[in-house]
Amino acid sequence: MHPVSSLTLQGASNFRDVGGYLTADGGRVRRGHVFRSDHLAGLTAQDLARLGQLGVTHSLDFRGAAECQTTPYNIHGVQRVALTIEPSVIAKMQALVARGIEPSAEDTVELMRGTYRDFVNHNAGTFGRFLKHLLQVPTPQVFHCTAGKDRTGFAAALLLSALGVDRATIEHDYLLTNQLYRRDPNLEGKGPPHVMQVLWQVQPAFLNAAYEAVDAQHGSMQDYLHGAIGLSPQELTALRALLLERA
Repeated sequence: MHPVSSLTLQGASNFRDVGGYLTADGGRVRRGHVFRSDHLAGLTAQDLARLGQLGVTHSLDFRGAAECQTTPYNIHGVQRVALTIEPSVIAKMQALVARGIEPSAEDTVELMRGTYRDFVNHNAGTFGRFLKHLLQVPTPQVFHCTAGKDRTGFAAALLLSALGVDRATIEHDYLLTNQLYRRDPNLEGKGPPHVMQVLWQVQPAFLNAAYEAVDAQHGSMQDYLHGAIGLSPQELTALRALLLERA
């Protein structure tokens, strides 16, 4: 594992390089090539200059339609690519409250676990397009959602898995969100504090639900990548050639 790369931006709290991690076969994920973040609508002029210095050419945006309308952005020199996955967990929580049911923290965790199972079983095509875009456009790119924690977290887990990084290291990267992300009440919606605390952090149980779905429904991560995600063995080899170096 490695310390968080010092890429602090003023207008995005969860921006970081996914490079630097070691793989099981002695490689290292290239730094300076793929970045993950929360939304990019609040970037300052200094932040935009930093993106330019990093050479970022594309932003891969997993947000839903309403999220994009709430926090739109247009960054000169950076092409935004819509990889739309509509958020569902807050709507499910609000539906429960409307029926007079206040979810417990445990209920909310299970709602989040369901969201991650949905990523695996219903959004594989979108995550496949994400990985293929990284392969097809071999320039620095950033991928993000609103908080950079769930859709972005699962995308990062898929990418690092494809590159041969072990699950403990992937979990480490995933949990960094709890240290980095600055919650924005304007984006969170309304809900009981104990519920919102669960929704706007990450837990190993969330990511483990995705792994369990991958293993149960698809056999293994390798089978999932080649099957539902749609990466051919040749594409996986090419992705590793692009994004790995010898440690």
